[in-house]
Amino acid sequence: MAFVEQLISNLLYGAILGSVYGLATMGLSLIFGVLRIVNVGHGAFIMVGAFIAYWMFILYGIPPLISLFLAIAVGMAIGLAIYMLVVKRLVDAPELASLLAMFAIGIFIEEFAKQIWGADYVGYSWEIGGVSMLFTEVPFTKLLAFASSIVIAAVVYVWFRKTKIGKAVRAVVEDREGATTCGIDVSRIYALSFSLGIGLTVLSGVLVTLFTPVGINVYMGGEYTLKAFVIAVLGGLASPWGAFYAGFIFGLIENGSYTLLGLIPGVEPFGLTRFLSSVVLMLVLLVKPTGLLGGE
Repeated sequence: MAFVEQLISNLLYGAILGSVYGLATMGLSLIFGVLRIVNVGHGAFIMVGAFIAYWMFILYGIPPLISLFLAIAVGMAIGLAIYMLVVKRLVDAPELASLLAMFAIGIFIEEFAKQIWGADYVGYSWEIGGVSMLFTEVPFTKLLAFASSIVIAAVVYVWFRKTKIGKAVRAVVEDREGATTCGIDVSRIYALSFSLGIGLTVLSGVLVTLFTPVGINVYMGGEYTLKAFVIAVLGGLASPWGAFYAGFIFGLIENGSYTLLGLIPGVEPFGLTRFLSSVVLMLVLLVKPTGLLGGE
């Protein structure tokens, strides 16, 4: 009975955490879907969002949910600057060129952040109570992160489906030449899509801190880069919506495996869960390389 309760509790936490994973991966999938650029520096931007949440809370007492607005503004500004300075020149370049460029940008951001904030781990605690759910007490902070992820993803979805600019982005994805013929400024759509993708990634870093309050570090992004690629492939690398749904699945697999792997003598569940991420990635690539939504 204790095992069942623990498993259900972990799965509940997994679904909640999965929503943040999904939101964090939407930016990665959006950039690839529109520009066909793989952001291997993804985790560095999550780190930036985490430090925004940390410093706003420590210095000014601003709760993380308010920091979301600053995070997406800063993220989109960074994204626009990177696009104009680097990415714009690599849109039609070989994929390896953009891959190396984003890798270098990620390293630069980490090392620049290290010079400003140092390499030590920092954290903060935002305690606002909790609620009892299915054999466990869930902090309100995590429920707010869950709700925020769903609301943000829904707003982005409606923006893409209902607004003129969102439809223009979809048109560019479908047929760049046709969109140009119809009078759409493809370069501006690329700039907007890249900056929005980075903005969503930085924003997700704020929500990540609600789950790892003492794990904020300039090199924290590597773990999230791996998870984001697994989730993106699981949902369809070019599908932001597939990525969001796949985040829930990954969260359930990750947290559910803690309980199951803990039954194996001599096994450290957390370390083996990272290995499980790689296994999931390989299986998806072998069985359904287009992902759950077929990359749509």
